[in-house]
Amino acid sequence: MNDFLNTLPQLADRIKALQDIIITNIVLIGQTPAPTFKEKRRSTIFMERLAEFGVDEVTTDGYRNPIGIIRGTASDKPPIFAVAHLDTFYERDIVHNYTITDSRITGPGILDNSLGVGVLVSLPILFQKLNLKFESDIVLAGTIQSIGKGNLRGVRHLLKTWPTPIRAGVCLEGVELGRLNYSSNGMIRGEIECRISEQRGKLYNYTPNAILMLNEVINEIMNLRLSQRPRSQIVIGKISGGANHGKIAYEANLGFEIRSDSYKMVKSIYSHIRDIVEGIGHENEVDLSIKTISNLKAARLKYSHPLVKYAAAVLESLGIKPVSKSTESALSIFLSRRIPAVTLGITHGEKYYTHKATMEIQPMFKGIAQIIGVLKAIDSGVCDAE
Repeated sequence: MNDFLNTLPQLADRIKALQDIIITNIVLIGQTPAPTFKEKRRSTIFMERLAEFGVDEVTTDGYRNPIGIIRGTASDKPPIFAVAHLDTFYERDIVHNYTITDSRITGPGILDNSLGVGVLVSLPILFQKLNLKFESDIVLAGTIQSIGKGNLRGVRHLLKTWPTPIRAGVCLEGVELGRLNYSSNGMIRGEIECRISEQRGKLYNYTPNAILMLNEVINEIMNLRLSQRPRSQIVIGKISGGANHGKIAYEANLGFEIRSDSYKMVKSIYSHIRDIVEGIGHENEVDLSIKTISNLKAARLKYSHPLVKYAAAVLESLGIKPVSKSTESALSIFLSRRIPAVTLGITHGEKYYTHKATMEIQPMFKGIAQIIGVLKAIDSGVCDAE
């Protein structure tokens, strides 16, 4: 394995020579809209490209996750999974045209996660051109219904129903090159909705403002004392409401996320927020409701785990400094099922969640080389003892 690490910088140069194929796949995938729950068109293109590249088997599972399987040389070895989520935050009515220059590609959804899917679907042709063989089957899966209200349903079903043991997994995200995620916090993502009947203004002297009601909720949430051990955090990430500047808002919505090392702590904080919502609703005689959008249990590998150590060695061999943070993603589903896995970023980028999201092309070749390096490390047996 150490000999292979030494060849990774040269491998990145060889991958660069195949950039036209890779960029074509990224743009083809990225310019096909795939909002959550509406990924069918992108799924079809994903499978068509895999078939064109001569993948041994192209199919879908019972939940319509598109899958390609590259058969390995040892039938007794469990498969290795490489996954990327197909869906993006953008609806079909958004213009998905991409702009390509010598150094960058710009367009909505490029970083989350059209880049990851484009690279995933390119792996079979890269393996062929680079003459790379694996003992394990390599399962390439584009998972649907991952972000937001999708709640990672695609990858949950994929791993739950897979008929054999799984050797390990690699989750691909567009950015940031150098990320090496091997832990996932417990998380609950929720929405608070305030609705006020216009009739309320006719029956009472005081007409509540839905936005101001949510502001009261935010103030109470900010007064909560959060533990430092286990570490906990509440993120207020989204708020919307109102019709125009001069009219009292009768409807408003608030999106939030609770994160902690402990899922028990996450549930406790959620319970406190629910009490706040019910209390303010009761005291002000307004319709305030709270609901869970998605949730994850906390899971992690130890830094001493061979997969983490070898993945870090792969990055360092390419001159990339590993940065490890918790992530709320498909990684959690692998780890919760006791399947060793890591999440890797492919390149650098900016303006992540805008229509002008931009990826850098040049660092991508090292990003792809690290993916191959980690897959090779898993195939060589670094996870098998664990």
